[in-house]
Amino acid sequence: MKYMLLIRPDVDFSGEVPADMVAATEAWVKEMTERGVRLHGDALRPAAEGKGVSRRAGKVVTTDGPFAEAKEQMGGYDLIDCRDLDEAVEIASKHPVAAIGMVEIRAVQDLGSRADHGDPGGTR
Repeated sequence: MKYMLLIRPDVDFSGEVPADMVAATEAWVKEMTERGVRLHGDALRPAAEGKGVSRRAGKVVTTDGPFAEAKEQMGGYDLIDCRDLDEAVEIASKHPVAAIGMVEIRAVQDLGSRADHGDPGGTR
């Protein structure tokens, strides 16, 4: 089963991420890639560089970031493929950010298979 790990540090790295955190994350990436469970992932640019997009009354509305409190910022993501949620928890617990924030685990819903079965909206 595929899971998205949302990497959410409680620390606002307003500058460069400390070298020890970068090294620990690189080691985690290497280990999970060698295990064959990490499919993809990356760090995200700062929230201040983001843009929110919505549509109201037929008009596109954009908002410059940041959009949440610093402790709620997402620093990155990883897509993993595991046997089950227990393995996903074990993998997430080893991520360096788990010690200074939270790694949120979200199961990926396979909308492609729903569309193949006559449910293009994925509402089943």
